[in-house]
Amino acid sequence: MNDQPAGPGPLRIRAAAPDDIAAILPIWNAIIRDTLIIFSPEERTAQGVAQLLAAKAAAGEPFLVAEIGGRVQGFATYGPFRGGAGYVHTMEHTIILAPGARGHGAGRALIAALEDHGRAAGIHSLFAGISATNAEGIAFHAAIGFAEVARLPQVGRKWGQWLDLVLMQKFL
Repeated sequence: MNDQPAGPGPLRIRAAAPDDIAAILPIWNAIIRDTLIIFSPEERTAQGVAQLLAAKAAAGEPFLVAEIGGRVQGFATYGPFRGGAGYVHTMEHTIILAPGARGHGAGRALIAALEDHGRAAGIHSLFAGISATNAEGIAFHAAIGFAEVARLPQVGRKWGQWLDLVLMQKFL
C-alpha cells in the first residue's frame, strides 16, 4: 500500500479506467487485509476489479478515482442498497482512500462527485455501511451531512470478532 503522503499536487476526480486497477488494488487490499473496516477477508484481484468496472459502466453506476499529484490515492462508487424495484432510488456507496490521501480533500471531493452523479440519475437516498470500529469513517460521514440511522450489532465477523455495522444516510 502507498503510505507516503499524498503531498503536493492537484486533486482530480475522474472515472476509473482499466489502467487504474494496478493502483486501486494495493489501496483496497491493504484495507481488507489490515483492518476491520471491510468485513470480508477476501482480497480483490485484478480480474475481479476489471469485471466490477465493466459491470458498473454497464449499469450506469459511477466508479471514480481521486488522483493527487497525478497518482491514484482512492476511489468511490455506489450500487443498489437492496434489490427490487422499490429500492431503485436508494444506493449504498463505498469510499476508500490510501492513508496518505486522508485530510487532503479527496474524500469530500469523491463523495461530492458521487452525490452529483446520483442526483442526475434520480437517486433520492445514499447510504454508508460503516464498521463501528471505523471511528474516522463515521466522523467523516457525519461531517458531510450523513446521519446515523441504525447500529446493527454483531452482523459481521472477521478475525474471530463479531462486528457492528453503522448505517448512515444522506438525502440527495
